[in-house]
Order: sequence, then structure tokens, then C-alpha cells
Amino acid sequence: MTSLKPLEQFVLCVDLGGTQLRVALCKPSPPWIVHRAAEPTAKSSPEAVISQIARMCRAVSKGVPSSQIKAVGIGSPGPLNPSTGIVYDMPNLPGWRDVPLAEMVSTELGIRTLLNNDANVAALGEYRFGAGRGTRDMIYITVSTGIGGGVIVDGRLLQGARGLAAEIGHHTVEAHGIRCKCGNVGCLEAYASGTAIARMATEAIESGRETVLSGRPAVTAKDVAEAARSGDALSLEIMHTAGFYLGVGIVNLLHIFNPSRIILGGSVTKSFDLFKGSMWTTIRERAWAPYLEDFDIVLAELGDDVGLIGAMALILEKLGEGV
Repeated sequence: MTSLKPLEQFVLCVDLGGTQLRVALCKPSPPWIVHRAAEPTAKSSPEAVISQIARMCRAVSKGVPSSQIKAVGIGSPGPLNPSTGIVYDMPNLPGWRDVPLAEMVSTELGIRTLLNNDANVAALGEYRFGAGRGTRDMIYITVSTGIGGGVIVDGRLLQGARGLAAEIGHHTVEAHGIRCKCGNVGCLEAYASGTAIARMATEAIESGRETVLSGRPAVTAKDVAEAARSGDALSLEIMHTAGFYLGVGIVNLLHIFNPSRIILGGSVTKSFDLFKGSMWTTIRERAWAPYLEDFDIVLAELGDDVGLIGAMALILEKLGEGV
């Protein structure tokens, strides 16, 4: 482990995912991450996950006096309430119904624990330490298996009455569209996510469309992107369609929040060049011109560490710079 200064202050950062659990000891100055660990997330019960979080936190902070660790920050899938620290549901893990995650981790470790939605945490990370630096009003959108995001208004994270604001992936972009897994109809996630891209390809193959993807057992968004780069007409069309719907969603966000910057992250943005054109064409065709003045769309900067650095940003926002 990196040698520690006697008076240095640290935080423990947790990026809780349905597949992987990542934990880090961080400090509020570069390089932010001092020590890290990652494991597959325990699937048996919430108690097993909480025990795993506590064990990994102790491991990455071994040798650090407890007086120098000021808080634990957790970014978790939701829906959840950041004020109460309760996770209402976690679809990818069994048994997660109304779990007081923050309280249970705090009790286990004896350290104050803060919780927020993983997309909100990522938004805070990019705002403070990544591509959002220098802005006061910005939106972070993660385009991956699903679509999520967070909204920063006048330098503050938008939370809503119960901490459920800014479910960007589940606002409607197609009024009579397909039903999303959330239960709504025509969600942005159902038309522009990695899952949506794979679904569109599968449906096209089943309908008899000609494509190099035919015959593959399970087409992924990555497969579609690779085929599009090789010139496959169907794959190019699908990426164009995803960009169109992402553009529709961004126009809605522009008209509601008037951000100066939108930051795009997530695995699908590795193929940004394939849908950037249709996205921007849609935005320019549909957005009222004043909303595009001094506005830009950029890619996220923090990569896979956005959840960990975002958890630190959550602590800094709540407890101040002097942690």
C-alpha cells in the first residue's frame, strides 16, 4: 500500500453492481484512489453483500487508523432513497426489498455511510473530477446495458422528493412504443441502450434481413458495432436508429433542464462515432436554437473508476471538503 501521511484524511468508496463489487480507499486529492479491490458480487442475500462490502473495506484500509477514515460512500443500483439510505429494490440481486443498506454498512464498520443511486454518483464524479469540471448545469448519461443518469442544477445534484429524480432512461421517447422492463412504454432505454441495440438486431435477423450477424447464437451490441464498422448495412441502420432516439431523449432533457453540457458514458459510447451523426442531426432538427448556444456533448473522462470517484464526490458534497 502507498505510504500514508500522519494527518491525511480518507474515505471508503463502494461501487455496488449486480455483477461486480468494487471498493477503494480514496483521498480528496490526486491520485484519488490509494488502494482498491474488486470481486464478483455475492448473490445469496443482502446480508452476504453487506458482509462482503465490510470485509473488502477493511482490506483496502488495512493499516489506516479509523480516525483518518471519515465516511463510506456507496453508489448502488436503485430505486433507492438517499435520505434514508434504503434500497427499495435491486432487480439483478435476490432479496433486495426495502434494505437499509447505509445503516447496515455503518453498523458493520462503525463509520458514517452515505448512499446514492449509482448514476447520480457517477454524475457527481464527472462533475467534480471529470468532464463536467467548469460547469454549473450539466447532465450525465450512461448508455450501457441500460440507460441511467444524473442531473446537476446550479452546482447541486437534483434528487427529487424521495431521491428518485432523473431516471433518464425511463422517460418516454416513443409514445406508442414497446414496453420497457420497468413497465413503462417507449422508454429511452428500450430504444437506445446496449440491450435495445441487440434486440433490434435479433428482431431484424428473425424477420429475414440480410446481415453478417445471421447465424450467431446471441447477438450483442458489441457485435452490432463491429459489424457496422465492417460496413454491414443493417448494423449501420441500427446504430443510426439508436442515435436518433438518444437525440430525441437529449432534446427533451435540453428543454426541461437547459444544461450547458451533457456527458455521455457507459460501454455503448465506445461506439460513439457510429451514432454521433444521427444523434446530433436529431438534436439540431428538434431543439429550439437558444438551447444549443454554448452547449456541448462530450464523452466521460473517468472510465471504469467513475463509480468509485463518484462515491468520494458524494461524501465531499455531503460533508464538505475537509473530510
